[in-house]
Amino acid sequence: MKATDPLRLAVIIGSTREGRVGDGIGRWFAARAALRDDLEVSLLDLAGYAFPSAFPAVPTPAMRAFSAEVAAAEAFAVVTPEYNRSFPASLKQAIDFAYDEWQAKPVGFVSYGSGSCGLYAMEQLRTVFIGLHAVTVRDGVGIDLLGDGVDDRGRPYGSDAREQAVATLLDQLLWWGLALREARAIRPFAS
Repeated sequence: MKATDPLRLAVIIGSTREGRVGDGIGRWFAARAALRDDLEVSLLDLAGYAFPSAFPAVPTPAMRAFSAEVAAAEAFAVVTPEYNRSFPASLKQAIDFAYDEWQAKPVGFVSYGSGSCGLYAMEQLRTVFIGLHAVTVRDGVGIDLLGDGVDDRGRPYGSDAREQAVATLLDQLLWWGLALREARAIRPFAS
């Protein structure tokens, strides 16, 4: 990996609920990120993985595939709904399938919810990722489903403020991602 190579950003859609708007929001965000030459974007939709309902003693092929995607990425944008003042169990389960793969990589959040823009879920996820030795960036993108919300395909309505929030989040992920890429190349992370 050269310092000039694009940063590998994984956009993770954290909801698996039927009728969710997370896939529309995740694809909207990934499309904006893909417009940049300094990012190589992949989309990891948790609904597309056949994860087990209980944590098995031996990882399943789906668990190994997801962990490999996390290992290959250098930064993450987690798209999360807020369900009952928290994030979904499907997202926590997937996060727990990897451990070392998250270390010394930046994580940002695109959250959505009714009234709170998903901010409670975002703040709880910060503590989870800090526990995994990831670096969470300060700014995020919040979408109020009761306010300006999303269209009938789950894509957020455009606004200058929202586009600026996306640009700020991507800029922070890029800065941290490149800095941590260089740091990991110089010395292994001490966990």
